[in-house]
Amino acid sequence: MSFEIGAYSRPPRQRGQTVFEITDLTRRFGRNTAVDAVSFTVEKPAMIGVIGRSGAGKSTLLRMLNRLTDASAGRIVFEGRDVTALSGAQKRAWQSDCAMIFQQFNLVPRMDVVSNVLHGTLNRRSTLATMFNLYPQSDIHRAIDILDRLGIAEHAPKRAEALSGGQQQRVAIARALMQDPRIVLADEPIASLDPMNAQLVMDDLRRIHEEDGRTVIANLHTLDTARRYCDRVIGMLHGRVVFDGTPEQLTTGVARDIYGADAGFSEAATSTAIEPLERPQEHAVREAEAAL
Repeated sequence: MSFEIGAYSRPPRQRGQTVFEITDLTRRFGRNTAVDAVSFTVEKPAMIGVIGRSGAGKSTLLRMLNRLTDASAGRIVFEGRDVTALSGAQKRAWQSDCAMIFQQFNLVPRMDVVSNVLHGTLNRRSTLATMFNLYPQSDIHRAIDILDRLGIAEHAPKRAEALSGGQQQRVAIARALMQDPRIVLADEPIASLDPMNAQLVMDDLRRIHEEDGRTVIANLHTLDTARRYCDRVIGMLHGRVVFDGTPEQLTTGVARDIYGADAGFSEAATSTAIEPLERPQEHAVREAEAAL
C-alpha cells in the first residue's frame, strides 16, 4: 500500500534496497558543531546501534534523520529522494515514514493507551478528525493488534501515566508502528529503564527489524546491548564517526577510543546485565533439537 502527500510518494517496501545515504551531514549551534561531516550508507534493512559518550552528537544525528532538526550542511538521501530538501506536507510524510521513539516516551499521560497509539496516525488525518479525536474502527482495531503483539493489549483502556516505564516505552513503540514506518529511530530507548524492562524493549525492537524488515537505528549507552542486539555499530566522538563495524569488531580497545577513555576504562560500568537475546530462528532450532 502507498499514499501520496504533495510531491512525496511513498515507495513500496522492498528488501535489499539502499535505505539511507548520509553525506557530510553537519549541524552547528552557533560556534559549536554537534554533528561534524558524518557520512555512512545503510544498504539494506538492518538494526544499527549508535554509541558514544554524552554530547557525542548521537541524538542530534537521529533528529536530523527524522527532520526534527535541520542540517546545517550535507544531505540525507532515501532511495533517491533528498530528504533534507523536503518541507511542509512532504516533510510530514517523511516523518511518518521515519518514526521516532524517545527516551522519555513523549506520551500524553492522562490519555488512555490506545488513544496514545492512535496518535501515530496524526500525520495522515484531517484537521477536523484530529480536533474531534475521530478514528476509524479499522485504526482502533489495528492499534489494539499492535499492543497485543507487544504484550500490553490488556492495558489499552488505562491512562498512560498508570503504566510502568517499560510499559510506557512499549506504548511509544506501538505508536511508532501505527505509522507503518520504513525506518524506526530510537533515541536512548532504554536509558531510563531497569534491566528487565530494557530487555523487553530491546527484544521488541529486534523483532520489529527481523519480522517486519524495518531498519532500526538506536542510540545506545551500553556496549553489551549494542553487541547483543545490533548487526552494525557506529561509534561517535565529538560529532564525528570514529567507528563503523560489526559487534565482533567492537573490542574493549575500540570502545576506549570511542569514549575517549584511558586504560582504566571498564565495560562493566556500562553493563545493563541484560540476558542474551534468543532470536526467533535460534528459538526454532532449540525447539527442534528438543523434539529429537
